[in-house]
Amino acid sequence: MFDRFRKHNRRGAGPDCGKREKRACCPSESIMHTQECRVLSRVPQGCRCRIRGHKSCGAIRRRLLDMGFVTNAEVEMVRTATLGDPIELRLGNYYVALRKREAELIEVTETA
Repeated sequence: MFDRFRKHNRRGAGPDCGKREKRACCPSESIMHTQECRVLSRVPQGCRCRIRGHKSCGAIRRRLLDMGFVTNAEVEMVRTATLGDPIELRLGNYYVALRKREAELIEVTETA
């Protein structure tokens, strides 16, 4: 009974997590070649950026999408905690605290 539970909840055991190929953050066919693409955890304090996509899957992806981390949403990095984890973000007109490992799964581009 417990073996079946462990096999089901293993990392990468989701429906399409194992089948995903690794892709570049900013594809070469993108419209704006000048914009730099990075992960949300590396955005400096006070910087605004737009969400480009997710590298997450499963329950974490669903949770991030439900909180409003959808494509083309504007996010502002407000501050980080004393030890660097979690980070506080302004998304729309509300504030969200996000773990650093979850923020590393979100790809963003800086806005002017």
